[in-house]
Amino acid sequence: MNFFFDNVDFKSSSGPNNFACKLANYFSSLGHGINVDSSPDIQLAFITATTKCAPIIQRLDGIYFNSEQDWKKLNEPIRQTYEIADGVIFQSYFNQKLTTHYFGKKDNSVIIHNGTDVSVINKISPLQNSVIDKFEHVWCCASSWRPHKRLSENVRYFLEHSNEKDCLIIAGSNPDCDIKHERIFYVGHLEWPQLISLYKRCQFFIHLALMDHCPNVVIDARASGCKIICTSSGGTQEIAGLDAVIVKDMEWNFLPFQLYNPPLLDFASITANSYDHVYNINNVGKKYLNFMCSVLRQKDKAKE
Repeated sequence: MNFFFDNVDFKSSSGPNNFACKLANYFSSLGHGINVDSSPDIQLAFITATTKCAPIIQRLDGIYFNSEQDWKKLNEPIRQTYEIADGVIFQSYFNQKLTTHYFGKKDNSVIIHNGTDVSVINKISPLQNSVIDKFEHVWCCASSWRPHKRLSENVRYFLEHSNEKDCLIIAGSNPDCDIKHERIFYVGHLEWPQLISLYKRCQFFIHLALMDHCPNVVIDARASGCKIICTSSGGTQEIAGLDAVIVKDMEWNFLPFQLYNPPLLDFASITANSYDHVYNINNVGKKYLNFMCSVLRQKDKAKE
């Protein structure tokens, strides 16, 4: 089959684009065409469709609900694609519940969590660095930092739960918590192979974000061998693994609220995780193919 990856920039390192690249590579490895000149069989639209040239499968990456933004206007292009899509892929159970609350139920839909290329990760060596080699355990966190990612809470958790022989490495642009500490290091934006190398050197990955959907950094960190520490809100716990530390977060009724004013967490309030997501891109890619083929079969059957 030929696939048109709509609203995707394969040169971007952002979460959705990075995942799209992994998915496209998997499809290519099976002999499928990606964004070729001939008419595509499937238009896989990431979040929104920019045109319509084939049956549309919308891959949702979350919708807007921050009351400090014009969330209705921001959601409108997503809703329009949702309504015309022949099928919808939600990236988490949380994502499905949130979207159906605002947009209504979509009959032809499926939940497929994100995945990563385990074979590539296995070939990347752990980071070697004379500074962090002095420490016994290495913790890390990574994001394009915004208030709801809760960098300050990541730092607080580390300081309260680590020992004097541990260090924390903070990766990502625009950190909104600038703390001077002899065991905390900021490394800025890292390309994906550099991030994997860092993760493979770490024992713990902290992601205490509020209402995140299905963060690829968590999947990559888990696939690299990190134990995940995350919150119960959103969809992060769905991909964090059975051994994850889950910090209970605020209860939410799906009504808009000030996302960029997240509440502080009670680190003593911990719960066990019941999700055990398989994160290999080969398994994830097969689920994508199976769903998209079923959509095409239904359309063909409807023509008969």
